[in-house]
Amino acid sequence: MIIVMRTDATADDIRSVEQQVRDLGYQPHAIHGEVSTVVAAVGDESVHASLEPLSHIASVDRVFPIQKKYKLISREAHPESTVIKIADGVEIGGNAIHVIAGPCSVESEEMVVQTACAVRDAGATLLRGGAYKPRTSPYSFQGLGQEGLHMLRIAKEESGLPIVTELVKEGDIGVVCEIADVLQIGARNALNYALLEAAADTGKPILLKRGMASTIQEWLLAAEYIAKQGNPNVILCERGIRTFETATRNTLDLAAACVAKLESRLPVLIDPSHGAGRWDLIDPLSRAAVAMGADGLVIEVHPNPETALSDGDQQLPPAAFAELVKGLRPFVGAAGRSLAPQIEAPVR
Repeated sequence: MIIVMRTDATADDIRSVEQQVRDLGYQPHAIHGEVSTVVAAVGDESVHASLEPLSHIASVDRVFPIQKKYKLISREAHPESTVIKIADGVEIGGNAIHVIAGPCSVESEEMVVQTACAVRDAGATLLRGGAYKPRTSPYSFQGLGQEGLHMLRIAKEESGLPIVTELVKEGDIGVVCEIADVLQIGARNALNYALLEAAADTGKPILLKRGMASTIQEWLLAAEYIAKQGNPNVILCERGIRTFETATRNTLDLAAACVAKLESRLPVLIDPSHGAGRWDLIDPLSRAAVAMGADGLVIEVHPNPETALSDGDQQLPPAAFAELVKGLRPFVGAAGRSLAPQIEAPVR
C-alpha cells in the first residue's frame, strides 16, 4: 500500500504514521518528495489488517494499493496465459479459438442430441445446455433438473462433445459433476462466494460469467475466489451487462473483455447470445469478439427457436450456426489464430 501524506505533514506526523504501519504488521519506507512524502508499506494484506483506515488520520491525504487485489489470476504476477485442458484434444486459452454451442435449456432427449450432433458437425467443440435454469420469474421454465442431466449424458455419448452446464446451488454439485466437464457459474450467481468456493473444490474447470451489474474488478475478484481455493482452471465469460439501453437485452461489453485479457492470465470467452438477446446480432458480435482477441464464443442453438421453452429470441437454428462458424474463419485468420479442430463423431 502507498500512504500519501498531506503537503503540510510534519516530520512528527510522518514518524507517527510509520509507527502505526509497523503496529499493523507492515514495514514502512518513507519516500520524501519535493512537494509531499509518501510512505510505502510492504507486507501481506491477507494476514494483516488493511491499511486503508489510516486515511482517517488528519495528516494523511489518501491510501491506495500498489498491487492488484486479484494476485493469483493477475497477469502482473503471472505473465504467461493459462491454458485449460477440458478433455483430450480440447484446451482453452491457447492459439485455437473454441466455439461452445447448444440450447439454452435441455427440453427433450431428441432435441439435445439433435442439437449436439449438428453443432459438432458445424465446428463446435463443447456442448452447452441448461438442466437447471435460474429464471427471473418463479413461474418460468426452471429446467428439467436431473432428468436434463441424464439427457446431457446421452448427448455427450452420441456427439463426443464435452459438456458445459450451469451449477445453480451447492446441493446439486454431486449430480452435476457426474455429467459436466465444465461447471458454469451464471450471471445471477457470479458473486455467490460460497457457491464459487464449493465449485472450486470440485477441481473441475469453471466457466465464470460476469454478473449482470458487476464491475470488471468484481468479476476478476470472483475468479480470484476460485483460484484462492486451489483451482486455477477458471474461464472468464463476458455476457453483457445491464444498462439503460433497451434495444438489446444487455450491453455486450467488449472493452471489459479486453481489460480482462490484459489484467488476468485467464482465457476469456464472449457470449453474444445473452449479450444481445437477439438472434440477428449474434453473427456480427461474434466476429467482433474474435477480432478483439477472445479465446472463444458461447452461442445458443436450438433446432426450433420459435418453440423454445426459454430465450427463443436469442437462439440460432443449426443451419444459421453453421453459416456463422464458416463466416468466422477470415476473422480468426486475421487475428493470427485458428479455429479449434473439429471433434470427431464417436465410433459405433
